Amino acid sequence: MSSLRLDWCSHKAAKYACERWHYTRLVPRNKLVKIGVWEEGHFIGVVIFGTGACDALGHRFGLSGFECCELVRVALRQHKVPVTRIVSIALTFLRRACPKIRLVVAFADPEAGHHGGIYQAGNWIYSGRSEPSDELVINGRRMHGRAVRSTLRGYVIPGHNTLERARIFYRDPKATIVKGSSKHRYLMPLDDGIRGQVLCLAQPYPKRVKQAMITYPVVSGGAAPTDALQLSNELALSP
Repeated sequence: MSSLRLDWCSHKAAKYACERWHYTRLVPRNKLVKIGVWEEGHFIGVVIFGTGACDALGHRFGLSGFECCELVRVALRQHKVPVTRIVSIALTFLRRACPKIRLVVAFADPEAGHHGGIYQAGNWIYSGRSEPSDELVINGRRMHGRAVRSTLRGYVIPGHNTLERARIFYRDPKATIVKGSSKHRYLMPLDDGIRGQVLCLAQPYPKRVKQAMITYPVVSGGAAPTDALQLSNELALSP
């Protein structure tokens, strides 16, 4: 059995993992809970929970922003331990750090070739597809419209709309708005009360469908830790 360890990690470590091992190559800018993953003593990635792109994520379930969060990143390099086990342990960390959280929501993007297999294996509740939302293509990357607007909240230029401000802020004069994808939504209730509320939303799990996928820029990089990761390793592996 492979030796597995999860522990808190730095933002630099999370950024390193997301830029190399997540298809978006991005770290969300909202408030985050960052959990590093080590296998056989080597850093293999990160699991990140956050508020997500939508501030009202939990409203549809009757929950406040303090009671609901999103699993925003699972960024892992090649490893032996099943992802479902890693996510399950990460959820335990989340419960301890944020005891008020009652529900975790995760999305799988079919346009990126994802159908939510890791959530199905972990017995998450599938509640259907989300409503399509606007996205922006900036410097070759697709970014959620709400995430961009959140980043630009304090960057006001009179007479400029969101796209115009984004082109200036991100230094990409060719940035454009595109129709967003409708994503698969999965739910993980953290207490019996909310489980009873969301079970009625359960739908049959979707199957993987072969289709053309969005192409994201590939950033080369191996598993060799940077200085920040070496520090995270020392902290996480110390007694």
